[in-house]
Amino acid sequence: MKDKKKIELDFEIDFLTNSIRNTISGDSFDTDVIRFTKADLPQISKKNGWNFNWKSEFDNNKKEVFKLTIVKNPNIVQGLVSFTVNDDHIYMDLLETAPFNLGRNKLYEGVAGNLVAYVCKTSFQKGFGGYVSFTAKTKLIEHYKTTLNAQLFGGQLMVINTAAANILIETYFKNR
Repeated sequence: MKDKKKIELDFEIDFLTNSIRNTISGDSFDTDVIRFTKADLPQISKKNGWNFNWKSEFDNNKKEVFKLTIVKNPNIVQGLVSFTVNDDHIYMDLLETAPFNLGRNKLYEGVAGNLVAYVCKTSFQKGFGGYVSFTAKTKLIEHYKTTLNAQLFGGQLMVINTAAANILIETYFKNR
């Protein structure tokens, strides 16, 4: 079986906060990261503005898919992440913020950082010391170095190490 080409991730870290922040009011909202389910699939489609095929991610038994929601509002998906648990680290396959959280007129900031922090936390829970890797779009490599303290490993492969993972986890989960 031929390996599929790795998707180059192109999420942007707009703001690091311990929650997500409404761009209009400035109010912060606590979040939950919970498993994405089959019941979530109808609202996550290209016709609803999502860019990626999340059904394919969900159907892949090797990948785990999680959604970011606001506490007490689990039906509105703020963003999604899928990852693969490897022998010694987690590979982040895909990350996407909800269409209403993109661009200049986004509703919430902090979504992508929140999801990356969750993947790092999961890496620690699995005994991998927070190590997470992902394939970045070339134009975002410097952005990920600056915002996530990720290191370029080779080509477009980036790695978040223990120290960088701890910073993200402390930022997003310090009160939880």
